[in-house]
Amino acid sequence: MNFSSRSHNSLSKLKNLQSFSTLLDILTYQVQHQSEKTGYIFLENGETESSRLTYQALETKAKAIAATLQSCSEIGDRALLLYHPGPDFLIAFFACLYAGVIAVPVYPSYSRRNLRRLESIISDAQINIVLTSKSLLDKIENQWIEQPLFNHLKWLTTETINRELASEWKRPDIDKDTIAFLQYTSGSTGNPKGVMVSHDNLLNNERLLEMALGHSQRTVVAGWLPLFHVIGLVGNIIQPLYLGVSSILMSPNAFLQQPIRWLEVITRYGVTTSGGPNFAYDLCVRKITPEQCSEIDLKTWTVAFNGGEWVSAETLETFTDKFAPYGFRPQAFYPCYGMAETTLFVSGGLKTALPVVHQVNSHALQENRIELEQNAQIGTQKLVGCGQTFFDKIIIVDPETRTRCQGNQVGEIWIGGVSVAQGYWNDPELTKATFDAYLADEKEGPFLRTGDLGFFQWGELYITGRIKDMIIMGDRSYYPQDIESTVETSHPALKMGANAAFSLTTEDGEQLVIVQEVKRTYLRQLDVQEVVTAMTETVAKQHQLSTHSIVLLKTASIPKTPTGKIQRYACKQGFLDSTLNTVGIWINHIIKVRS
Repeated sequence: MNFSSRSHNSLSKLKNLQSFSTLLDILTYQVQHQSEKTGYIFLENGETESSRLTYQALETKAKAIAATLQSCSEIGDRALLLYHPGPDFLIAFFACLYAGVIAVPVYPSYSRRNLRRLESIISDAQINIVLTSKSLLDKIENQWIEQPLFNHLKWLTTETINRELASEWKRPDIDKDTIAFLQYTSGSTGNPKGVMVSHDNLLNNERLLEMALGHSQRTVVAGWLPLFHVIGLVGNIIQPLYLGVSSILMSPNAFLQQPIRWLEVITRYGVTTSGGPNFAYDLCVRKITPEQCSEIDLKTWTVAFNGGEWVSAETLETFTDKFAPYGFRPQAFYPCYGMAETTLFVSGGLKTALPVVHQVNSHALQENRIELEQNAQIGTQKLVGCGQTFFDKIIIVDPETRTRCQGNQVGEIWIGGVSVAQGYWNDPELTKATFDAYLADEKEGPFLRTGDLGFFQWGELYITGRIKDMIIMGDRSYYPQDIESTVETSHPALKMGANAAFSLTTEDGEQLVIVQEVKRTYLRQLDVQEVVTAMTETVAKQHQLSTHSIVLLKTASIPKTPTGKIQRYACKQGFLDSTLNTVGIWINHIIKVRS
């Protein structure tokens, strides 16, 4: 089954969309011109179609819920969206837009860590109403009743609302500057913050995505990223609606359990655009067997975006080598850069071009200088370009002096443009510090301070790391991902892509700490001393660093965001609080083995 057929007069449709001011105008337009078109297909377990949603059905169901919301809330109120992946979330999100209520999408996990996150969000956003499904409410009701913070909440199970209520809906007084939703950050470097995204931010960023990724009416989107996450929401839900094309959606768990399902969906539906963070491609390389690929055909896949975390040149190479026999082309890889604070997209390459990779001197990089290096024996690192900027302005700035960096210098990435969000909810001080930055001479601004480090060279934007994650030892700076990449290959007992390196302030200065998962097959007879020795010797040899502490964790227990990104901040906090699920700890040459 293939959805790549071009509808008539599609080019004029796309031109008309650019004149609309809210997301409601976009959905209205699609209903007027292709009301019975299947906008979304949902796959149960990533395989079987569980439901389809036309634009007409989406509008009718959303208006019915919106009418109910309008009877019990005011314009600008915040509503928590608590759903498992599926059509109910999508309908509830648009219901909030139709009611003029600010949607707050969240992760529906029952874990203690996520409960603390939800408490923080409910308090920060001053939530009074929760939209959810009856099945999910039945599961969490008893657990949440025990939490005093949740006692005031009104619960609305949206699938039970009568569709005929749609006739009672009244269009709210909203415009391009109205806040559409709060995107709470992952919390990978601290507590989650609510990014205020307006309709204008959304529509501008959708136009950038369309242009940068070369999208058209032939585009077919598929994705497994969480719908409450910025990539899943803005990229896999709203971009297809903006284009008027189909999107095939599966749950993150369906992909994580069997990564081959992702490639099967691309094959079955003739998908042209799909992607995820770097770890997703690594997972495919490690977990998918040749036997599983007998019927895979990836020829239609023209945009395999790689964003959301640091892009590895090795990953691009290994994925291409493994799946080239099944039609995957290296030109399909699309390294890109973005964040919630810019609605989503910031930069990306040319759709038909190969990823740009340069090899630089590692020691110079530690000193925030960029030097090309051909001789691998003196220490090199491959950096992947994240494309050209599609924003009004991006500059590289020394974060201390607030002056522009030279072309061969690493600095903080500052961004200015219409897609830059309105700030952080309920935090004017942090909003001013982050979204209202000016260069030292006060003549250029305002800019968004991203907190990310990078540089412009060879016509590309390169991302090297995050300021908060940097490990400073003496007069040298180390990127944690470099140390993590070194460590995970030091011993066969260590799980790939499941570690975190960070520094700790002690009486003797900054010290290096490494948290690392152990493979399940090694847990019963783990030789902690052998593993620790391999890790410390490798770090010393590759980075000339001594390691203060190593924490070995049980399989699948390292703190991660819902999209699979390692939470270094949570790892550090867990180390300090002694709350990590450990199998062995090595601190200052003293070993403690969990019994």
